[in-house]
Amino acid sequence: MKECKVEQNKVNCNCTYEPCARKGICCECIRYHRQSGELPACYFPQDVERTYDRSVERFIQSYKGKKF
Repeated sequence: MKECKVEQNKVNCNCTYEPCARKGICCECIRYHRQSGELPACYFPQDVERTYDRSVERFIQSYKGKKF
């Protein structure tokens, strides 16, 4: 198994929840949010991430109608 590059991951992490112990440890972050029925911050645009609504419904609403 490869070693986790926590500091490198933190550079690209858009999570604004500062006391988060999982910041930069993507596998733990994804596991935590999926167990809660949510998606991690990196799935959301920055303005939506700041609301801390990490629901799947909010994710769909955030991208509905957008062209990629």
